[in-house]
Order: sequence, then structure tokens, then C-alpha cells
Amino acid sequence: MIKSMTGFGKSILQLPTKKITIEVKSLNSKNLDLNARIPSQYREKELAMRNTIAKNLSRGKVDFGLYVEITAEETSTKINEAVVKDYIKQLEAIHSGETTELLKMAVRMPDALKTIREEIDEEEFKAINNALLDALSEINTYRTDEGKALEKDFNLRVSNIGNLLDKVIKIDPERIEAVRERLHKAVSDLKEEVDQNRFEQELIYYLEKFDITEEKVRLANHLEYFTTTLQSSDSNGKKLGFITQEIGREINTIGSKSNYAPMQQLVVQMKDELEKIKEQLLNVL
Repeated sequence: MIKSMTGFGKSILQLPTKKITIEVKSLNSKNLDLNARIPSQYREKELAMRNTIAKNLSRGKVDFGLYVEITAEETSTKINEAVVKDYIKQLEAIHSGETTELLKMAVRMPDALKTIREEIDEEEFKAINNALLDALSEINTYRTDEGKALEKDFNLRVSNIGNLLDKVIKIDPERIEAVRERLHKAVSDLKEEVDQNRFEQELIYYLEKFDITEEKVRLANHLEYFTTTLQSSDSNGKKLGFITQEIGREINTIGSKSNYAPMQQLVVQMKDELEKIKEQLLNVL
């Protein structure tokens, strides 16, 4: 069962004083490329959350976001009373204004407000970690569903290449005969007497260079191996990529040896199907 590297997972955690939303998005990448966006008060737990994500998502360009919305009336930002009173005192010494106006000026001064750093409660982080696991489970389900669609497309493309290979095998004898006739005609156009036995030997040697028996067998084997790998228990996009390279090598060799327009047309169609497989393989985990 193959998996896609494209996915999305989301989890919402409601705590007594805040609502925490966790989002995980992923696209294709050769390795795990993780970008995290989390509030500063949770930075000390970033490494632990990164490790959790890495254990669940082995590859992909991953964007992880943790968003906090305060739902209680309490706020972590407090007025620094001592500082504000000192500012008002200093302002009164140089300006005889109303206290309200002086207060407005004082609260805009540096350090008039202070943010109390909240310590992360272990129970809270445990709940956040469980929410993260829920989001990762959702994104993995998404990846699996996308993988099923990719697998269906791969099977179609491989089947198409197999059908085209059958046509290549079918027209191969007439290709050899066409090459033989072309050579005979070329020799006869020379209007020179030739040693028939020597000619036949040279002809056999020439035709052997255009023989594609091995390529046909290897291509069929590679197609079967690709299908078998698709059905394996793990998702291995890199392995499928290696098999695809071998498939392409055999198709190219058949094309270079064919020397026959109808077969070359079939090879072009096989290459087109193979390019579609390569393009989709970029998304396979």
C-alpha cells in the first residue's frame, strides 16, 4: 500500500482558559523538511513535538502550526504598577496636567506593561501532544487515501505500457522482415554480384544488432516487479523510482534498436505513459 506525501491534519483542543488549534500540512520532498510555527511560551516543548512529527511522517515538506486563542477573561499581560506610578511622578514634576492625561502618557512608556511568562503545565502539554497525535493520524489517513488514487493510476499506466509491449512483440517479426527486405533492396540497387553466403552471414550479424528479445523480456519483468512493489505492505517511493528508471532504460533501448516506424510509434506512447508515472511518483512516500 503506497502513501502520498500530500496531506492535511487538524485538531482542536479546548482547555479551561484557551483554545488550541493544531494544523499539519505536507507536500512532497526528498527528505523530512519540517517548519514549525508555535507561540514563544511553547518553545521549550518544540523539540519534543518535532520528534513526535518525525516519528509519524518520515518524508515530506511539513508545515506544523500551533495556534492559541485565549477564551477566559484573564490575560497574561499586566500593568507594571510601580513603573507607571514612577512615570506619573516624573511627569508631574515637569508638567501640571490632569492625572488621567498623565496616566495615558505613562502607560505608553517603556516597561509600563509586563507579560507574565506562563509555565507549561505537564497535563496541558500531555493534552496538546494527544491533540498533535490526532492531527498526525488524520494526515496519515489523508495520505493513505491519496495513495489509493495514485496506485489506481499507476496500475493503469503500467497496464498501458504492458499492452503496448504486447503490440511491439506482435509486430517484431514483420519488423525484422522489413529490415531484411530493405537490405536486400539496397544490395540489389548496387547492381553488383555478391557472395550470397557472405551476404547472409552479414545479414544475420546486422539483424542481431537489432534484436530486442532481451529488452522485451526485461521490460516485462520490470513491469511485473513494479506492480508487485505497489502491493507490498510498506510505501517505498524511492524503490519504485529505481524500477521506473530500469523500465525507461529498456524502452529507450527498444526505441533505438527498432529501426521501424510502427514500432517507434509504440515506443513513443510507452514513454508518454512512463513520464506520467514519473511525475506522480514525486508525491509517493
